[in-house]
Parts: sequence; structure tokens; C-alpha cells
Amino acid sequence: MNTVLVTGTAGFIGYHLTKRLLAEGVRVVGVDNVNDYYDLALKEGRLADLADAPQLEFHRMDLVDRDGVAALFAGHRFDAVVHLAAQAGVRYSLTHPHAYVDNNVTAFLNVLEGCRHQEVPHLLYASSSSVYGANTGMPFSEHKPVAHPVSLYAATKRANELMAHSYAHIFRTPVTGMRFFTVYGPWGRPDMAMFLFTKAILQGEPIPVFNYGEMVRDFTYVGDVVEGITRLLRAGPSAPNPEWDSDAPDIASSSAPFRIFNIGNNSPVRLMDMIRALEVALDRPAQVQMMPLQPGDVPATYADCSDLVGAVGYRPSTAIQAGVNAFVRWYRDFYKV
Repeated sequence: MNTVLVTGTAGFIGYHLTKRLLAEGVRVVGVDNVNDYYDLALKEGRLADLADAPQLEFHRMDLVDRDGVAALFAGHRFDAVVHLAAQAGVRYSLTHPHAYVDNNVTAFLNVLEGCRHQEVPHLLYASSSSVYGANTGMPFSEHKPVAHPVSLYAATKRANELMAHSYAHIFRTPVTGMRFFTVYGPWGRPDMAMFLFTKAILQGEPIPVFNYGEMVRDFTYVGDVVEGITRLLRAGPSAPNPEWDSDAPDIASSSAPFRIFNIGNNSPVRLMDMIRALEVALDRPAQVQMMPLQPGDVPATYADCSDLVGAVGYRPSTAIQAGVNAFVRWYRDFYKV
């Protein structure tokens, strides 16, 4: 594999994937609009860490720009595209809904069109565990219906899956969707609980614990996520499924060159246990403030990763304490605390 387009290069997962591909000698064309959804210093810090790589070509551009995206694809021959750029965050979607339609729907359409017209051999794109929404049957399986999103963010991610399937079906564009489960680790997003809790504990401030602590998350270390993406990338494009059942409950079973995989730790952790792991890593107690469940949140996530194991022989496995320790070491170093 010679050249890969990675969108969202300045983002959390995009940065880590880009760094991994560059280390393996892959030429990466990176794209990011470097918006101010969260601390720009963090995004610029990620880009600065990548800046010396001669095989990185970075474009500071907005994927909503249809002509700009078309020109980007016309000027390159990509062996694969990994589309990670998106407007993230469940709670932010309650107050900034248009950002999600622009950055998650319109931008993705532009990427799909680029892949279609340039006949890109394989498109991988980020979905989210949030698409499971009101589903209660756990562990969450890619082969169960996901018709009840409980946030606009989740709805746009589900829209991405349906859009990708239509392009795979009509234009035979090979696509692989990846449903990420609560990704954390060094260089993480500051709007995520682990980041917020670490900052508050170090400053001696109370941390809001939603649903009165009755939350369970399949916390997935970013290194495990990148390993999963890399294996799917190298496994080649999705192939038509000869055993496709037209009455299957969801598009994960499809006659198109289309697949969806959960990438989660397959070992859910109680929120209070994650907080205890932070207390151990920081060697400080947390002050908790119990709160009701936030609109758009779900009380539990839990990934069934059997399809991922079957396809590429990999299952994320980093234990929560090891992952938290790595995050805290990075946090103390980056913020000098």
C-alpha cells in the first residue's frame, strides 16, 4: 500500500493512525479543517508531532468544500481512504445541530463522491457505538437492527452507514464501516470523561458522574483501535457476501462490497471503576457529584467483536488500568502537571 488518505489527521484517532502508517513507511495525505470545537493547542500539538515526517502531505481544508474535495481526489491516486473526520460529541449536538449535518453528512457525501469518481479501491469510515442508541440487547452485534438513535450525532453516524451502503450497492465502491466504542488514551479529546475527570481531580474540583454512577462503557484504548483499523485496511476491500440474506435485519449482511465492524474492548467497565483507576494513576482521590442521565446519553455499551476476530484475527484487549496509566503519563507530560 503506497498512498492513503486520512481525514481528521489533527483529530485523536486520526493522529494516532497517521503516526502508525508513517512509521510503517506508508505515504499519507492528511486532511483536517482544525476547527475550534476543542482546544486548538491540542490539535496543533498533534500536527507538530507529525510535521517532520517527509512522507506526510497535509492539507488544512474543510471537507464540506465540494470543489476542494473533488480537486484533492483528482490530484492523487489513493490506494485507500480512511475517513475519520467528523463533528464529534453527543451533548454538543443538542446545541449545535447544523455542525453535525455539515461535517458528518455533507462532508461524507463529498468523500464518497471522490472515492466513486476516482475508483478508490477501499474506503474505511468511522461510525460509532452510538448508533446502537436505545438497543438493550448486549453485547451489541453488527447484525442487530439499529433503528433507534437517541442523539443527532448517532443519527448522522447511522446516516453515514446507509449512505456508504448505497454507494457500495449502486457503484460497487468497496467500503468498511467501523463502530468505535468509547476510545481513550494519550492525545485524547478534552470533551471526553477521562480527560475531564483527570483535569478536575488534579485541580481538586468535583467531577460530575451522570446517571448516579450507573454507567457502563466498553472503554477501548486508542492503540487497540489503530491496530483494528490497520488490520482492516490491510485485509483488503470488502467482498460481496455469497450467503447474503435479503431478510437480514440490518445492512451488516449485504450483497454489496460492504461491511461493518465493531471495534471495542469487548469488556465493559463500570464508570465508577474507571474513576478508581484514575485515582490510582493520579494518586489522588476524586470528589464525585452524582447527576441524572444526560439527554442523548445511553447507560451502557458493550461490543461484540466476533466479526472483527473472524475477519482479521484481532480483538482489542488493553486493560483499563494499563490504558489509564498511559493516558495519565501523557497528560502530566503535555500539561506539565
